[in-house]
Amino acid sequence: MKIAIIGLGYVGLPLSLQFARSGVTVLGLDIDPGKVEELGQGRSYIKHISAQSIQEHVANGRFSASVDFRRVKEVEAVIICVPTPLNKNREPDISYILDTGRSIAPHLQKGVLVVLESTTYPGTTDEDLRGVLESVSGLRAGEDFHLAFSPEREDPGNPDSKVAIIPKVVGGLTPACLERAVSLYSHAIRTLVPVSSCRAAEATKLLENTFRAVNIALVNELKVVYEAMGIDVWEVINAAKTKPFGFMAFYPGPGLGGHCIPIDPFYLTWKAREYGQHTKFIELAGEVNTAMPEYVVHRVAEALNHDTKSVKGSRILVVGLAYKSDVDDERESPSYVLMEMLKQRGAAVDYHDPYVPVIRPTREHAQWAGTRSVAWERGILESYDLVLIATKHSNVNYAELARWSRCIVDTRNAMSGIADAACRIWKA
Repeated sequence: MKIAIIGLGYVGLPLSLQFARSGVTVLGLDIDPGKVEELGQGRSYIKHISAQSIQEHVANGRFSASVDFRRVKEVEAVIICVPTPLNKNREPDISYILDTGRSIAPHLQKGVLVVLESTTYPGTTDEDLRGVLESVSGLRAGEDFHLAFSPEREDPGNPDSKVAIIPKVVGGLTPACLERAVSLYSHAIRTLVPVSSCRAAEATKLLENTFRAVNIALVNELKVVYEAMGIDVWEVINAAKTKPFGFMAFYPGPGLGGHCIPIDPFYLTWKAREYGQHTKFIELAGEVNTAMPEYVVHRVAEALNHDTKSVKGSRILVVGLAYKSDVDDERESPSYVLMEMLKQRGAAVDYHDPYVPVIRPTREHAQWAGTRSVAWERGILESYDLVLIATKHSNVNYAELARWSRCIVDTRNAMSGIADAACRIWKA
């Protein structure tokens, strides 16, 4: 079997390697020639994917990368793993999906299977993507080619998260489409979860991530309430999670980050309005999470005021740019929002992140492109008026930070258990 996987990022590349590991020949397609060149030379541009795993499958011929979408005519199945961001109006942007559809449609062969993995609203696969594929190719979905949706379930930074062992939800346009999709994924994934339709599979992914967004909003709100009461929310959560039933621990932070949790619920709220439905609960959760950076900056101001300083004119170091622990992915990171808010208030802002040595260009935060992580040295850390911990990485020495800093605002409970702090530590 030979398949194509389109989009060689945090979802597509691990999936490509898992299929290759399972004996399937994989053609990776991407519009970024830089990525294709790196992969062709056996190099990895994602921290948790080793260069050795790429080199192994390039050498044995199981994996190759290209920018030539015409090569889709060589394969039996196409899996689409492209971004689905929000536009500037916080509305779904499925242009990457539709552009991919237009690129592959002229080269689709009869009997081929097309699977979308990108998180999106119900109806994207069987309406939007299907419409593009049929109009350009002249083929009919469910008759001339198969169409399905199977949401990605990547958990970067979690060493126990392996593509092969994470159950895979699959929905097809027709029973025959579902059968083909299940057959495809059974080569690489141990447990498959068939559902009745593409829309059911799309809705499953939105439920998973909306569940997380709502519960994170709950603990973020309680963090502010308990702080006013003089109660440590981290202590409360750690005590509550000892209950063996009816509770699942979620943790507060400075805001939501990543390519899923801050975005996916808005796909559902947008689609719900088409049906005259209003998702008040989800929208309230979004408001709470979006307001967290403002709360953190308020705590930064309080901490500086305690030392008779203002935000304006202060030197502030943000520790952690990645959106979650132990990853090199800074997409949608709340650290960007914090840095911009502090800069707008007159602070001189730097960052340190061992996984993000230099900030890559982004659409939303272009002004930070090229900015480099400052060195982890005592003399440098001592020069800042305040250190703001926005992401907790396991390879950051927080004991040194406690000894070398003048003042710390901790949004991740990273300083818990540090006994010899030489500075005041504020929780936010």
